[in-house]
Amino acid sequence: MKRILVSGGAGFLGSHLCDQLVAEGNQVTCLDNFFSGSEQNISHLLSQPNFKLLNQDVTHPLTIEVDEIYNLACPASPQLYQRFPIETFKASILGSLNLLELAKSTGAKIFQASTSEVYGDPQVHPQPESYFGNVNPIGPRACYDEGKRGAETLFFDYHRKHQVEIKVMRIFNTYGPRMSATDGRVVSNLILQALQGRDLSVFGDGTQTRSFCFVDDTIDAMRQLMDTSKEVKGPINIGNPTECTILELAKLILELTGSKSKLAFVPAAEDDPLRRRPNIELAKSIIKWEPQISLQEGLVKTIAYFDSYLD
Repeated sequence: MKRILVSGGAGFLGSHLCDQLVAEGNQVTCLDNFFSGSEQNISHLLSQPNFKLLNQDVTHPLTIEVDEIYNLACPASPQLYQRFPIETFKASILGSLNLLELAKSTGAKIFQASTSEVYGDPQVHPQPESYFGNVNPIGPRACYDEGKRGAETLFFDYHRKHQVEIKVMRIFNTYGPRMSATDGRVVSNLILQALQGRDLSVFGDGTQTRSFCFVDDTIDAMRQLMDTSKEVKGPINIGNPTECTILELAKLILELTGSKSKLAFVPAAEDDPLRRRPNIELAKSIIKWEPQISLQEGLVKTIAYFDSYLD
């Protein structure tokens, strides 16, 4: 049994990770201040003897005995991080500093949930880990993009200077049950609009692309990366290499929900990447991972979740 800290453990990804870690019998501490997470996501775990909730902001230092740390604490919703840019940047930078100090003092292995947003609006397609990115450092998305880039810098500096064992994963567009209904992400937005009979908002002309990975596949990749040898540090891309346009996604959601809603084209968001698809050759070769759940299968499960949410 390992002592594992999951920062951001009440969030979308964090709560699914906590589920798996608790089920395996680990002693899990969930660190969350519910800025973007939800107690509802972990309410079923509160009665478990090997689960503990620590209501604290990751920007505050903490002392706890741990063997492994998963750092998932940062708002990932464009609506939320653009509304609270300074808090978002602090969560990435100060949160990483605090958890890296904890890892250094305890000898714990530490995982960083980074993001495809470190590539910005990419000029290389698909994006390999060797690509340095094309990011606007002063734009409305920079608090998240540059915060995650800065966090990666800190992780590698702590590894080089203090020999902290690190694992860095760049996550591409994960979706699934427990996504927030108000987070402004494209999958949750379109599903809710379809279920409620509202027009589906398609930004720009809908030809911009994304690659959507179901949450179960992403969590499996996290665990597999954490279990690799010390020599494997990352960064490693995790996502589904099947690329689709936002227009294709909207039409598929209409089909799967049986909705009679119409498509409504709205102005494109500032600095919104035009293409996004991961090169996952490193993941396939190093951690023997590739996604198993198709977009249609994952959307069916996600639609069922939001359908019950609306009941």
